Amino acid sequence: MARVGEASTKDKAARSTAQIEADITRTRDRLASTLDELAMRVHPSTIAAQTKAKVLSSVEQKAGRAYVAASGALDRVKEQFTDEKGRPRPERIVPAALVGVGVLLLVASARKRRKD
Repeated sequence: MARVGEASTKDKAARSTAQIEADITRTRDRLASTLDELAMRVHPSTIAAQTKAKVLSSVEQKAGRAYVAASGALDRVKEQFTDEKGRPRPERIVPAALVGVGVLLLVASARKRRKD
């Protein structure tokens, strides 16, 4: 009994020289195609392009997450200074504006002292 992967003597005798040569040619063509594919996969330009694509994908994904987070934060801040109908709430805007002006005056004062 022939082992797996081995042709019996009867099978070998039944094949003609032309069939064997055709098998060899097909095998050689498959091997050449495989080698070409491997060469393309390990070529530096292919590796660089794949790496670039991965980095761009990662950056775009992180930028998208940052945009969603910033948009959500902006909406939460906006909700603090407007009512349900979108009208400004002076009772919250005025104190926040005064705090902002105070901080700006402190920063300007500190800069002026450093220059002097």
